[in-house]
Amino acid sequence: MTPTAAPPAPAEAASATPTGLKPVLEVIPPHCYERSTARGLGLFARDLAIYGLAVWGLLSTNNPLLLVPLWLLAGAIVAGLFVLGHDAAHKALFDSDRLNSIVATVAFLPSLHAAELWRYGHNRVHHGHTLKQGIDFVWHPLTVEEYEALSGFEKARHRLEWGPFGAGAYYFREVWLNKMVRFSPPARWAKAMRRDQAIVTLFALGTLVALVATSGPIGIWTWTKVVVIPFLLFCQAIGWVVHVQHIAPDIRWWTRRDWNRFRGQVEGTTILWGPPGWDLLFHWIMVHIPHHVDMAIPCYRLPEAAKAIAEAFPDEVDQRPIRVGDYVASTRACKLYDWDAGHWVGYPTRRTA
Repeated sequence: MTPTAAPPAPAEAASATPTGLKPVLEVIPPHCYERSTARGLGLFARDLAIYGLAVWGLLSTNNPLLLVPLWLLAGAIVAGLFVLGHDAAHKALFDSDRLNSIVATVAFLPSLHAAELWRYGHNRVHHGHTLKQGIDFVWHPLTVEEYEALSGFEKARHRLEWGPFGAGAYYFREVWLNKMVRFSPPARWAKAMRRDQAIVTLFALGTLVALVATSGPIGIWTWTKVVVIPFLLFCQAIGWVVHVQHIAPDIRWWTRRDWNRFRGQVEGTTILWGPPGWDLLFHWIMVHIPHHVDMAIPCYRLPEAAKAIAEAFPDEVDQRPIRVGDYVASTRACKLYDWDAGHWVGYPTRRTA
C-alpha cells in the first residue's frame, strides 16, 4: 500500500508583518522619487512671499485686532517654511545637494533652527531609531519610577508638557533649547554645526540690532512681535505636529532588543489627512509613514506613496483624518510608559504610589 503523503506545512501568510523595510519600499511607485526643481522653488518662493507679507503687516500695526491674526499667519508660515527646510535637509526637495543646503539654511531662519544640528538630531537619531528606548529623544516617555524620582517642579513641568496645551513648551525646551542651543557638537560635525549656529545667531541678533538702531527702544517690541512671537507660535504648532505623528494609545515604543525598522518606521507613526487647503501651508508633513519609510521622497509625492503603502499593509498602517479629539485623548492616556508591558500608563495616584 502506498503511504499517504503528509499534508504540506502551512505556508507563512503573505501578510505576515515584516521586520525590515524592503517589502514596503518595493510597493512605492518609482515616480514618487521624481523631483521638480521648479516645483520646489515655487513652493519656497510662495512661502517666502507669505512670510514677507506677514512681517510687513506686523511692522505696520500695533492694533491688537490686526496683530492676533497676523501672528497666527506668521506662526503658520514659519512652520510651513520649516517643513520645506526639513524636506531640503533630507535632500528630498531638489536633486542638487547644494540647493537643498541653501534652501534648508534659509527656510530654517525664521524658526531659529541651525540646519546642520537639525540634520544630526532629526535625520540620524530620530529617523534612525524612531520610538526606540533610550535613543529617540522626541517625546520619549518616562516610566513611573523615573517620574516619581523627579522634583516637584519637574513633575509639574511634565504634567504641563504632556497635557493638551503643553506641546509648544515641550518642543521649545526639549528640542529647540536642548538640541539647537545647548547641544555640544560631536567633533566630526562641529565645524559645520557651529557655522550654522552662527548664521542663526546673526539672523536673530542682527534683526534686533537693526530694529533698535532704526527705531530706538521701541525696536525691542518690534523685534518681539516680528521674530519672537511667531517663533513661539511655531513651537506650539510643530510640537503638536510631532506629538500626533508619534504619540497615541495604540502606538508602541520599543526596547532596543525588540525594536526593528518596520515597527519604528511604519507602526511607529501615522498618515493623517488634513482638511482641504491644509497642505498649502503644511506641505504634507502629516502624511508621515512614507516619509519615515524613505526620507528621499519629496513632500508633494507623499500622498501617492502613502496610498500604495496603505493598500499593501492595511493592518499595520494607521491612517485617519486629523481630529482634535484624538489629540486630546492621547494627552489624557499617554503620560508614562511601562516598558515591560509595552503600553502607556497614567500618572500614579496616592493609592498606587
